[in-house]
Amino acid sequence: MSTSHFDSESFLKQLTTRPGVYQMYDTAGGLLYVGKAKNLKNRVTSYFRASGLSAKTMALVSRINDIQVTVTTTERDALLLEHNLIKEYHPPYNILLKDDKSYPYIYLSKEDKWPKLAFHRGPKRRKGDYFGPYPSAAAVRSTLHLMQKVFKVRQCEESYFRNRSRPCLQYQIGRCSGPCVGLVSDADYEKQVENSALFLSGKSQKVMKRLADDMEDAAAVLEFEKAAELRDQLQQLQDVQSTQGIEGSRGELDLLAVRQAHGQACIQVLFVREGRVLGSRTYYPTTRLDEDETSVLDAFMPQFYLSGRQTIPQEIVVSHKPNDATLLCDTLMEQSKRKVVIKTQVRDARARWLQLAKQTAETNLESFLSGKHTMAGRLEALRRELDLDLPPVRMECFDISHSSGEATVASCVVFDSNGARKADYRTFNIEGIIGGDDYAAMQQALERRYRRLSKGEGVLPDILFIDGGKGQVSQARQVLEQFELTTVKIVGIAKGTTRKAGFETLVDGDTGAESQLRGDNPALHLIQQIRDEAHRFAISGHRGRRAKARKQSALEGVSGVGSKRRRDLLRHFGSIRGLENASVDEICKVEGINATLAQSIYDHLHTVEQ
Repeated sequence: MSTSHFDSESFLKQLTTRPGVYQMYDTAGGLLYVGKAKNLKNRVTSYFRASGLSAKTMALVSRINDIQVTVTTTERDALLLEHNLIKEYHPPYNILLKDDKSYPYIYLSKEDKWPKLAFHRGPKRRKGDYFGPYPSAAAVRSTLHLMQKVFKVRQCEESYFRNRSRPCLQYQIGRCSGPCVGLVSDADYEKQVENSALFLSGKSQKVMKRLADDMEDAAAVLEFEKAAELRDQLQQLQDVQSTQGIEGSRGELDLLAVRQAHGQACIQVLFVREGRVLGSRTYYPTTRLDEDETSVLDAFMPQFYLSGRQTIPQEIVVSHKPNDATLLCDTLMEQSKRKVVIKTQVRDARARWLQLAKQTAETNLESFLSGKHTMAGRLEALRRELDLDLPPVRMECFDISHSSGEATVASCVVFDSNGARKADYRTFNIEGIIGGDDYAAMQQALERRYRRLSKGEGVLPDILFIDGGKGQVSQARQVLEQFELTTVKIVGIAKGTTRKAGFETLVDGDTGAESQLRGDNPALHLIQQIRDEAHRFAISGHRGRRAKARKQSALEGVSGVGSKRRRDLLRHFGSIRGLENASVDEICKVEGINATLAQSIYDHLHTVEQ
């Protein structure tokens, strides 16, 4: 048995907990297995347990070379998508392990004088309308139960229907109109059948308008009992929503979402046919750092649709509008001999599908960037650029965040060969410095971090990245020399003159030499990823600290002033602003406040840094 080369640890580390579908591929790119999950992370993790796997599952896992996921809104949508993929591709392990029976529909007969609604599964041979598919038999029965209460169209078998001489129990409890014994007119029954078909087609608003009009007509001719029945029908429809799944769109539709970060792009394509998501594919085109999402789509779409291997749909919905959208449309129309439109602004079902494609692209890109093979290449490129003997095993990066000197926070993020080690991230609340002094803030954070590391409390990094230029790098070198930590390589990341991604200047902590890497260099992509993560984490810590500080009362910390006295002071003066404008004598007038305490309050309010 071959051994799987799939890096499950890195993949699972970044996998989302949302519902969706996962597709497992072998080394040749063949689809091995498709599965659905309410929680993708938990479900896929179960395949990589150390024990407790069946022989078939172990055989599957040994062949996995890649896993792709498609995020869905609900587990129900994941089930439908899983079914469509299995029917389309027939993955070998699904055939062995799955019962590939078809999904159920609701059937509305047309051959009978009195049409009926029924559960249907299998070939659609009988004349009539089929509504669905539904994800389970329970969903169909739930909908049929609703139809009985609202529209009262019969659901009994023909043999039972033709042999009735008196109405059955369903009529007695108000869930059938009794066509078997002539208790409803042909016209009324036909109208209820039409309303049923409209409702099952997703046109519930049209049904409710019809019922409202009929109710007003009945009331106008003083048929109040009939008007009351129509009113009840209308109320029931307003209280429920159609249980049809991801239906609601017709024709051929592709949705493309692109996500680009750190020199790598991910394009997620969803294929929708007749209102159903039939499948999805993930592509990772090689890009240069300075290419944005629109440029990626500009290059990808012609290759994808004009290769002759891909069906050109009637409609293409994209996350970013291509620069040459009109030209591309004309070319695709000429190729396919029919009208093709490209859209970015969509609503309803299309908007939901596009959002799913965006979420899936982001999730898959995170997994790709954290993959062991991707990280190995970037680490080797970094080793070459920094002239190291071995690729770095552990890297740290520091950044500072504040708002005009308020609530200064320093962040420390950690990366290793598997990507981000979030459990080792740290934030430092900076105190006792002049607001806005980033040099002093960086010095304090580094001293607090590396004092502990010098005592053996933690693991030293191979590389210390500093978000800054020569000044910050020199300061970092002094701190490490202070603690005799000479084995750590210091690298500064200074923004270039344009302050755009791809133009950063690297500062060597040993020599002070400056250098720039090409925009498509994998080492630069890794450095940017680490720097951006440090920046994100610093901003997150700063915002949390600032929010906490602003929620705290200005009277916090005054000895002798507890919650009751704070409440009495605010009630007396109306607000903190009113209290700040009060004199010591005026503060003394508050019950329970003596002259000494009033002076303490006054001094506190007028010496707190604003």
